[in-house]
Amino acid sequence: MNLKDKRIVIIGGTSGLGLATARAAAVRGAEVVIGGRHYEKLEKAKKEIGGKVEGLTLDVGDEGEIKAFFEWVGKFDHLTTPGSTAHGGPFLTLDTASAQADFQSKFWGQYLAAKYGAPRLRPGGSIVFFAGMWSQRPPAGVATFAAINSAIEGLARALAVELAPIRVNAVSPGLVDTPIYSGMPATQKEAMFKAFAATAPVKRVGRPEEVAQTVLYLMTNPFTTGSTLYVDGGYLLR
Repeated sequence: MNLKDKRIVIIGGTSGLGLATARAAAVRGAEVVIGGRHYEKLEKAKKEIGGKVEGLTLDVGDEGEIKAFFEWVGKFDHLTTPGSTAHGGPFLTLDTASAQADFQSKFWGQYLAAKYGAPRLRPGGSIVFFAGMWSQRPPAGVATFAAINSAIEGLARALAVELAPIRVNAVSPGLVDTPIYSGMPATQKEAMFKAFAATAPVKRVGRPEEVAQTVLYLMTNPFTTGSTLYVDGGYLLR
């Protein structure tokens, strides 16, 4: 996975899966550009990533900011979009505004990143979206997540055709131990992780660097497009 001198844009590269991907790309010689909502987290992430790294604050809910971000970035080689926020909740009681906000962040944020980023991709470039395991095996209470993730997978397939020869793929992670769960009570988090580990054949939750490896594979394999790779520890098999 040699990425020497390749310019990689990671929207949501300040923590979790995005930060792990940025680190892995930098180790392989890439020039990394990260976008994130908070300036302090952005500056901290730049120091952690090391190497050739740039960053700019970005609100993925603002189309104008996304457009301006890519004007600032200029030409580049690969784009990935792991950064998003979502609330979720039971279908009959989740208020419509929250469901729409989830779509705005995770689906429309990625849609607009592709729209404004694709024209600036160099030959051989690629886009890697982020979906999630609940597109295929949703439990009760995650209808919004399931719909968003399914829409992202469909978008990847459609754009792989429409934007060719740009390659477009998606990663669909299982439960991964990232800072997104840091706000949960410790007992609740532990119970959730144990429940997943009991179900998944690998008997544990995922690590951010394992998902990052998959993202880099999709960037560097020139014969893979229109695919969704499920990095879920075998969750979908049970």
